[in-house]
Amino acid sequence: MEEEMMQQLRSKATELLLREEWDQSIQAYSHFISLCLDQISKKTHQNPDPNHLSNLNKSLCLALSNRAEARSHLRNFAEALRDCEQALEIESAHFKTLLCKGKILLSLNRYGMALDCFKLALLDPQSGSNSESISGYLEKCKKLEFSSRTGAIDLSDWILNGFRGKSPEIAEYIGVVEIKKSHIGVGRGLFATKNVDCGTLLLVSKAIATDRGIMPNSKDEDLGGNTQLVMWKNLIGKVVESSTKCHRTHQLIRSLSTGEEEDTLEVPDVSLLRPEAGESGFLNENLDMGRILKILDVNSLVEDAVSSKVLGKNSGYHGVGLWLLPSFINHACNPNARRLHVGDYMMVHASRDIKAGEEITLAYFDVLSPLSNRREMATTWGFDCCCKRCKFEEGIMGKQEMREFEMGIDRELEVGGIVYRLEEGMRRLNARGKEKGYLRASFWGFYSETFESEKSMRRWGRRIPAIEVVVDSVAEAVGSDERVLKVVKKGLKRNCSGGGTVEMERTMKLGRGVYGKVMKKQAMRTLLELQE
Repeated sequence: MEEEMMQQLRSKATELLLREEWDQSIQAYSHFISLCLDQISKKTHQNPDPNHLSNLNKSLCLALSNRAEARSHLRNFAEALRDCEQALEIESAHFKTLLCKGKILLSLNRYGMALDCFKLALLDPQSGSNSESISGYLEKCKKLEFSSRTGAIDLSDWILNGFRGKSPEIAEYIGVVEIKKSHIGVGRGLFATKNVDCGTLLLVSKAIATDRGIMPNSKDEDLGGNTQLVMWKNLIGKVVESSTKCHRTHQLIRSLSTGEEEDTLEVPDVSLLRPEAGESGFLNENLDMGRILKILDVNSLVEDAVSSKVLGKNSGYHGVGLWLLPSFINHACNPNARRLHVGDYMMVHASRDIKAGEEITLAYFDVLSPLSNRREMATTWGFDCCCKRCKFEEGIMGKQEMREFEMGIDRELEVGGIVYRLEEGMRRLNARGKEKGYLRASFWGFYSETFESEKSMRRWGRRIPAIEVVVDSVAEAVGSDERVLKVVKKGLKRNCSGGGTVEMERTMKLGRGVYGKVMKKQAMRTLLELQE
């Protein structure tokens, strides 16, 4: 009688699985698994028939595998993996379980472990009809595992195809970075462990959660605010769901800053944030909703921002999300990194050359702005910027040379004249190296307008530095920026139908600073609209 009931229950669970009714399927399989375990326990203590006990174990193994499949469809990967492990304890080379486990590990970006599962599955005689599919998974794992070790990412084909089709498959990657106590403020920061060139990929991180929407074109602030509020609520719900389903995710989110008692925070080893780290060592703690809200308030990022680019179909949406490792990157008004978004992945790359031991920083707001504007924006973000650039500008803004320059702005002098006054002021102040770049970045609007005006260039062109001198100094001081790149591109197109080799290389280097070294030259030229 009991065996007949188990058979009916198993049939019902399988039917629900095939109908993709995941929750009901999980409930049915859980009931069957419980009964199966009871039967095995009884039979073990009653001189059991070996064949009957073997059949029970096979049924249990298959049920665990099927429940894992249902749980994986609900993205409850931690529980699904536990089911797979239990099934493989019964039958270490169970084909269906190996296949299911491999797919789950691939979804969790644990490429090497997924590769091992697919290799074992391919050895099974049952793999014959599925060998092509498994081989496809093997190749995918090999490619992503290599990319996760080396940071080798190439978006060229996708870009040259006009971003049509599915977004390219991207691997999570942690490059030459480590987490330490910040040098530019309180709390923790991300640091380069080696010298890196402009455009070098520093990390690739998949979002814990994102939400996107179309912002209304209307100037109605209430309408735009309501749209953002809905997105914010959705993001909170998704982060809470991810935390509930995975202890590791919950613990890693809890390790992020709440904006309070920054100096007391533990500095985690960056290896804990690698997908391969798994869940071992992470405690199952109760969800603290108040803490989660504070963490999201401090660490969530808008995708389309002054220091980022969004490629592909998401470029038309307003997006917000939470990414773990990028949450350790602080702001500076002399940033050295930018971010590129493709799907749910964020790629952070060097926007200028970075020295070993230098803190990785992003611009949270527009750094091509005067000190007074930047102070206001920093206050809006809830902090005071203490970077080298701000300290330098604070030290000279009250001096006579800068007062004379500001008087020129107040008297609404021609933009070329304002640029000339600033350059003269810097000469008299004996400003050197990056100091010039800082001030030129602060008043970039005047330089941009001057270089783009034939009238201003005719009058002031011989009395102010050449465009390439200014551009190089700004990029060296505050990293590559789209607005600087735009001025260079215009100059390139004006001169000799595309300019010379030196001008083109300068443009391409700025392009690498904006987009990163994740594409070949032709794709970069296409992105910069520099096709011949």
